[in-house]
Amino acid sequence: MTKPQRVVVVGGGITGLTTAYSLLKNTDRPLDVVVLESSSRVGGLIRTSPFAGLDAIDEGADAFLSRVPWASELAHDVGLGTTLTSPRAIGAHVWHNGLHLIPSDLMLGVPANLKSFASGNLFTLRGKIRAAIEPTLPRTTDTQDCIGHVIRKRFGREVHELLVDPLVGSIYAADTDNFSLESVPQIAELMNQRSMMLAARATRSKIKQSGPIFESPTSGMQALTDAITARIHQLGGRIFLDSAVTHIEKSADNSYVVRCAENAHTGDAIVLAAPAKHTAPLIAQLDPSAAQQLSLWSHASVVMLTLAVPRSQWKHSLTSAGYLVPKPDQRWVTAVSFGSNKWAHWRTPDDSMIVRASVGRDGIDTHSLTDDTLVNLTLADLKHHLDIDVEPQEIRITRWPDSFPQYRPHHFSRLAGIEASLTVAAPNVHLAGASYRGIGIPACIQQAHATAQVILES
Repeated sequence: MTKPQRVVVVGGGITGLTTAYSLLKNTDRPLDVVVLESSSRVGGLIRTSPFAGLDAIDEGADAFLSRVPWASELAHDVGLGTTLTSPRAIGAHVWHNGLHLIPSDLMLGVPANLKSFASGNLFTLRGKIRAAIEPTLPRTTDTQDCIGHVIRKRFGREVHELLVDPLVGSIYAADTDNFSLESVPQIAELMNQRSMMLAARATRSKIKQSGPIFESPTSGMQALTDAITARIHQLGGRIFLDSAVTHIEKSADNSYVVRCAENAHTGDAIVLAAPAKHTAPLIAQLDPSAAQQLSLWSHASVVMLTLAVPRSQWKHSLTSAGYLVPKPDQRWVTAVSFGSNKWAHWRTPDDSMIVRASVGRDGIDTHSLTDDTLVNLTLADLKHHLDIDVEPQEIRITRWPDSFPQYRPHHFSRLAGIEASLTVAAPNVHLAGASYRGIGIPACIQQAHATAQVILES
């Protein structure tokens, strides 16, 4: 009998679960895979629960990007293909002294033509003229690996503050004046051409517009992590909940001992799929230098408030998918989703409007605020933005502390140094997840597959 190779995956979020599933699915060799999750549930930042009479309303991400294959393919692979649905194509707004429809011809806020910013009154005349000269500017070579620096230099302050920063910031809970350009490939790739506007136009013309941009299981995003979990069990993998790892030791035979409070697990390979901040102390004995660098990672905290608003309090004119709040206009709320407009299946028995409001981003502390304070601040912002007095019939508050890793400028060069050090000090210990090569669900799944492949090949 061949002795099974042992892999311990630390972290039961989408990255850790997918890594375990990919390992078990793609090998015919004996393989013992263990997933250790510190909390009482798997799924990480993906969670779905009943709300306002409906069985499944997401508390975190409510969809994944479908124009890159990773999440959509995985959903089909674990049996969810027939359950996938897409949001309605009803547009969204930016709030800047009123609601302004976001143009459809953008690449994450980067204009693809003059119409993107010339029509409407989101921009001042001065801002429109400044943005219009972008195609005539010489190529920008000094990017400083900073989104804000590049967009301001190419298009001026208004395009950055009113389009790019709200759109990117809503995805990453980021301040784009302190965020890596390379970490957002849709924008970074536009820098390969002399004009970002012309490059955005060319890129958009290649995108197939027939398919949906986003998808989600009708029973919520947690259906994806639940289905992966079921497949792991079917393939012989083991998942241990309430198993917080304290540290990892290297054995004399070059294997590793992953110690929890009450037990330990031995692995020939280790996958660290937890946030960098929590991973740092786990590898302190293996590689003090890498641990110290990981401990410096910044993370933003976000709170999601889900409200059930009576239709009698809702304006008939509010028919879009929601709105984003630019940083200069932000008080507390950064983005608002009109869920019952966005998703056809989010219809409550009493036809109330489900609203999801995001509070907090990089640089804004929300974790210390009480629930009552968060509710009052959110309702005050809704009143300020929409001129409606909202008295929700039901409120759900979901706190996601330190949930969004912040990719500071030159993030990937620092990551390369950490991984090079770890390869020498602790071979077969791998980093994967939102802290490293992409925050979105598809990016985490892609990292999981790549990590599993490296382990299987070694």
